[in-house]
Formats: sequence, C-alpha cells, structure tokens
Amino acid sequence: MKLIFSPLSPFVRKVHVLLHETGQLSDVEVVDVATTPLETDPQAAAANPLGKIPALVRADGPTLYDSRVITRYLDQRAGGQMYPEARLWDVLTLEATAEGIMEAALSMAYEARFRPEEMQYAPWVEGQWQKASRALSAVNARWMSHLAGPLDMSHIAMGCALGYLDFRHDARGWRVGNEALADWYAVFSERESMTKTAPK
Repeated sequence: MKLIFSPLSPFVRKVHVLLHETGQLSDVEVVDVATTPLETDPQAAAANPLGKIPALVRADGPTLYDSRVITRYLDQRAGGQMYPEARLWDVLTLEATAEGIMEAALSMAYEARFRPEEMQYAPWVEGQWQKASRALSAVNARWMSHLAGPLDMSHIAMGCALGYLDFRHDARGWRVGNEALADWYAVFSERESMTKTAPK
C-alpha cells in the first residue's frame, strides 16, 4: 500500500498515528507530496479525483480517500480495536468533532496563506475560529470522561486536531477555558506515535 501524504496535514497525521499505534507502518509506503488548494500535486490527483490527501493506494482494491474511510479500513485490517462496537457512536461523534476543528483551522490557515492580503476576509476567519472554539468548549465540558478511557480513534483525532491548533494557531490560546482538555493533551501528546508524527 502507498499513503499519499503530507506531514503538515492534520488529516494525514491521523492516519500516520493510527499506523504507529496498530503496528502497520512497515506495510505502507509513504509518498510525500506538496499540494495546495490552488495547485494539486499530480500524484494526489491521480489517487483522489478531488485532489485531497490522505489517499491510500491499494494493490488489491480501489484507492481509499478521506481520513475517516482510511482509518476505518486500517483499523479493521489490524483487528478492529479503534472503533469499539460498545461505544461506536461516541467514538464517531467525537472523531467528527475533531475533524470539524481541523477543517475550521485549515480554512483559517488557507485564508492567510493563499489569498492576497487585500482579499482576506476577517469575519470569515473569526467565524471559523468560533466553530473551533465552540467545539473545544463542548469537548472540555462533555467528553473528558471518554478521553480518559481506553485509546480509540477519537483520541487520535482529537490529539491531531489540538496539535494542528498549536502548529498553525498557537496565538489563539485554545487552552484558556479548556483546562481539562489541555491537561489531557499534555499527556496524550507525549505518546510515541504523536511525537514521531508532529508537524515541523
């Protein structure tokens, strides 16, 4: 298998962390590409008609894309521990919340990086941040007991979302008012799978 990959993408990082945690790193060749909303890398476009990453190219089936599709496939391949049936809907909901934080944070980064300064729209950026901020508050208020439980895909997704906030939007100070979540992340971010996949 080949993973179409960029080390700076939080969605790619989710897959990379899962590979570490499930012992599948040696089964996947990482293909590093540089792709943007304005210029799609040819390898990314060949793997996914949308041009988005990650994409998992398989020899025995169609290429998979969207990080949640890929992580479900890789988890099943490894024995199915990261989406436990007993708490599946909680896992999927918290994973979706983390994905929403990533999407909002990525949109903010794209506005700053790819639009000319005179075309950037501050209310759009603030609107995206409000989405992320509400989600963080909800996780801090309602989901800490889940995050304190056994490792599943929602932990990985949330860890990658928070890591991306630190990487691209540290000045926003997401930890203020979310102290329980910040304490959880301080521990979770020290996992080997997280330290080895941290964006630089």
